Amino acid sequence: PIDGRYERHTKTLRHYCSEYGLIRYRVIVEVRWLMHLAANDQISELDKLSDDEVQYLQAILDEFDLEEALRIKEIEKTTNHDVKAVEYYLQEELRDQKSLVRAIPFIHFGCTSEDINNTAYALMVKETRNEALLPLIENIITLLAKQSASFAEIPMLSRTHGQTASPTTVGKEIANVVARLRRQVELLAASPILGKFNGAVGNFNAHAAAYPAADWRDISNQFLAELSLEPNMLTTQIEPHDFLAELFDALARVNTILIDYARDTWGYISLGYFRQKKVAGEVGSSTMPHKVNPIDFENAEGNLGLANAMLGHLSQKLPVSRWQRDLTDSTVLRNIGSAFAYTVIALKSLEKGIGKLELHETRLADDLENSWEVLAEPIQTVMRRYGIADSYEKLKELTRGETIDKAAIHQFLDTLELPNAEIERLKTMTPSNYIGIAAELARTGKSD
Repeated sequence: PIDGRYERHTKTLRHYCSEYGLIRYRVIVEVRWLMHLAANDQISELDKLSDDEVQYLQAILDEFDLEEALRIKEIEKTTNHDVKAVEYYLQEELRDQKSLVRAIPFIHFGCTSEDINNTAYALMVKETRNEALLPLIENIITLLAKQSASFAEIPMLSRTHGQTASPTTVGKEIANVVARLRRQVELLAASPILGKFNGAVGNFNAHAAAYPAADWRDISNQFLAELSLEPNMLTTQIEPHDFLAELFDALARVNTILIDYARDTWGYISLGYFRQKKVAGEVGSSTMPHKVNPIDFENAEGNLGLANAMLGHLSQKLPVSRWQRDLTDSTVLRNIGSAFAYTVIALKSLEKGIGKLELHETRLADDLENSWEVLAEPIQTVMRRYGIADSYEKLKELTRGETIDKAAIHQFLDTLELPNAEIERLKTMTPSNYIGIAAELARTGKSD
């Protein structure tokens, strides 16, 4: 479904997460490594590149397209090795520029395939997060923040355990979601992206054999910095993927909050608190013409669940590798894009669903008017203030499991030994105005 039914939602990810995207990132790393070596005085046999040569190499990256990726796949049919196919492709490209033939031995110099792959995946994850995922998540936060501000003072009956409870406001409940999302998005955005570039088992063995006097640790660190990656110097053959687990777990927490939001909104639609704008030509049921189903929130919930199932496996499996390296991570890493894609599908469904919501204030007011029992809490709390014994028990006897209206509440208030001013103040209280500072909290939109 990622490339079929939901293709319109996920096609932007192809630039990053497809087989083409992975190959493109590998080519970027290989070319940038060659350019980095040529610029380093410690690599004496590789002359510095001329401006024309730098321009030629940069053009390989700038003009890389699907046709070039298919050429690499053709080479791979012979090599049966994806990274070696990239190296041979670049050898072909450099032969076309005679002055660069001298640089061919330095393509993939000192590298194991994992040096190329881990940095390619790191670039993939970083750019997908920054350019595809975070903008979509931020858009959801913006939409919800606007709703929170607009609905800040609109009272709503709470339902703890599914039962009537102390009122809140619609805006405050949405502000809760916004605050949770903002905290997790901050962690997701700040999650470090690491790379390792230290050879076959992480010790610069081949590098030091070829250039014993070179400061390979510094050369590697500077190269990773050029790629905007943080260096991980202590590794085996593979970067241990702990940073990927951290990032995937952070994204999964965002998704979990959105699952919670989608389910609650589904419930509020069911209660009639929200109505959904009708879309011309849309059908809600093949047999029941009246239906306007909350399909966007259901779609989001399902796809967020799929994403989290994959993200959970990725974060648990990837940091585990036998001895210096096994290939179980290789096949699993190829599914990063799928986990991201299910998240993108869900985010776009949520965006659509939020845009169709209309608040049904009459339905909200009716529910509150039929729930006078919620005033048992403030009344018994004021009674406690004035030292009336068994305050909680008296209100429990009056209201628990009973149908209570305004008259019953006021009749009870008239029996209390409270200052007249307090009784009158309590009589002005209704389920609709018993909202504490919910409106203020919704407007500030802060958890503190």
